[in-house]
Formats: sequence, structure tokens, C-alpha cells
Amino acid sequence: MSYLTVTELPAVVAQGLRAGRLAPYLGPGLLALCEGPTPPADPLALAAFLTAKVSVPGKIRNRVTAAAQFIENFKHRKTLVTAMNEAYARAAAPSALHRWLAGLASPLVVDAWYDDTVRAALAAAQPRPGAWAEVQGLSQSEHFGTWTGWYDAGGEPSPDPVEADTVLYRPWGGRSPASNYLVSDSDFVEVLTEIDIQTPIPALVQQRRAALGFVFLGCRFNDQLPRAFARQILKRSAGPHYAVLPDEPSRMEARLLEELSITRIALPLTEVAAQLVASAAQPA
Repeated sequence: MSYLTVTELPAVVAQGLRAGRLAPYLGPGLLALCEGPTPPADPLALAAFLTAKVSVPGKIRNRVTAAAQFIENFKHRKTLVTAMNEAYARAAAPSALHRWLAGLASPLVVDAWYDDTVRAALAAAQPRPGAWAEVQGLSQSEHFGTWTGWYDAGGEPSPDPVEADTVLYRPWGGRSPASNYLVSDSDFVEVLTEIDIQTPIPALVQQRRAALGFVFLGCRFNDQLPRAFARQILKRSAGPHYAVLPDEPSRMEARLLEELSITRIALPLTEVAAQLVASAAQPA
């Protein structure tokens, strides 16, 4: 397998993010940068939270999608949504990197986790009405036939796409503003049956990505779900792409890096975050 690994942060990453040529693609690992308490910051932690609320068979206790499916099947979807709301009721304080990214007015930000930290940072950094809007993936068990929901910066739903300066795309949903979650096995099966032909990906996201590369921050690809979504969200995008992955990639991660021509930045996320935030003082 062949993909490029660098041990220094390329200057073009900060420059591209600041110029709106590169889009942030954010994962649960970004919560590690936040000070103070945080909600569940990885699938294992989320599975532990859910199974502490509802007893599930031992063989699926550590598999969050299977545990969520069990709760949905035997305790009702509302019980699952309530548990997810409780898991993400604790709001993390946005880190310096969250705040820096929110202030860039990027045309597109992908946030592939359930906490509201990114949207809180956007609300603080871009208070002007119309500056940003949000689109979330919807569960077919609750919104059959409708794949995404649009919301303005105030959290009000919109029947149509919102043409804002920044579009926050949360493909797995999130707690705010409407408790939309893709979390159970059936949630993801429904999306994955259509994602190859791009149906669940909003047209406006597809339009904007055509001129963008992506920078993965706080993401891992050691599970089929993040790999599948990364592959389809990056489809027909302009590139180049970068991923902060300090640990040696697994075999499947390495395959994805090669397939999508993603340059691996072999640095700790804390170090990359500090360099990106410091770049604000540099000329564009």
C-alpha cells in the first residue's frame, strides 16, 4: 500500500483552511482538546453510557450500533433517543481549535459525531443571521423517505436548503436542535443502501465539495462506518486531502488513505491544533 506520510504540518493545510479551499472534517477525537467534562467521545464510551441505562446482552455491550438496535427493538425508539439526549446533554466547552475553525467561515464543515461543540463554536463565532446553517442526517425510522433536515443558525427547521456562508453537515445527526440520531444498526443500513448513489448526501454539500479538499481532525477509520461515510462524502471532491493520524494506521485505514489519496500527518492532534491556531497571525 502506498500513501504519503509527513511528520510536519504542511503550510498548505493552514493556508487552505483559511482560504476556504480545504474543509474541516471533524470526528469525536476533537473532544480530547476540550477542557473540563465532555460527553462520550468515542463509540466504546457511548456504548458504555447506553448500556448503563438499559441492560443489553453481554456480547453486544461494546458495539454501540448493536446495543442501540437492541434498545430500539425492545424498549422503543423513544427510549434510545432519550438515552442519546442524556449522553450529550453535557456540553463541552469549545477548544481553541474549535473556535479557530468556527471563525474561518468555511463553505463546508463536516462534523461526524453527536455532540454540539462545533455548532456552539459556530454560534459564538458567526452570530450574524444567515452566516451559517446546518443540515443533519435523519433516521428513516422517524423520517421515512426524508434523508436530511435543514436548520438555520437559530435551530429553526427549514423545508429547503439554506444558502449560508458556512454549511455545517452532520451526517450522523446530533442532539441539537432536534434530537436527530443515526446510531442503530438499522439507521446505518438504510443510509448505506443508498449512499453509493449519493441520495443521503445533500445536494448543496455535493455542490460545495466539488471545489474543496478535506482535512480530517479527530477522526479514525478503523471501523467500516467512518470509512464508508468518508469515502462517499469525499466522492467527486477536488482534493487534496489530509488526515491527522499520529498512530500507525491499521490495514483498513491504510487502504482508505491510499484509495482516497489522503496524506497522513503523523503528529499528535494537540500539536496540529496549536500550529493551526497560531497560523491566525500569519498572512493568508
